[in-house]
Amino acid sequence: MNIVFKSVLIFLTLLAASSLLIEYFGYEFGTVNYFDKRGVFFLFFVTLFPRLTLLFSSVPFGGIAWWLGWVFCPRFLVAILATVNYFQTNPILVVMSWLVAFGGEGLEKWTFRPGRVSFYYHGQTYGRPKNTQSTNKNHIGDSDTIEAEFRRK
Repeated sequence: MNIVFKSVLIFLTLLAASSLLIEYFGYEFGTVNYFDKRGVFFLFFVTLFPRLTLLFSSVPFGGIAWWLGWVFCPRFLVAILATVNYFQTNPILVVMSWLVAFGGEGLEKWTFRPGRVSFYYHGQTYGRPKNTQSTNKNHIGDSDTIEAEFRRK
């Protein structure tokens, strides 16, 4: 799916959910404009370093759900906080925060999954094979030891 379709889908989902919360449950979303309270630098840092920014900034925190979000999925915590506080005044910014949350968490989990790391030694590649049935001579198991030396040329 392309980014425009995902953006529209997220926007419509947030619009429907917020409309239901406002209409049937009497929930009030924040009416403060984001740029009245924060700036572009905060956006930059909360996108790249969500845990540090949430911990050392003036974002209200507390509660078990907040801390679980901070530990396990900080980008989703940022998106939820943005939705609650700024959806009425800055819906495009909130949609972008959800795109970063979905994309950032998925990319982070994909990048650091097992088998993504390969070692190069004397021109040969060592790492986990994609097919576990493979008879790759260069496969390194958990009990194998790699001996290497460093020589300066």
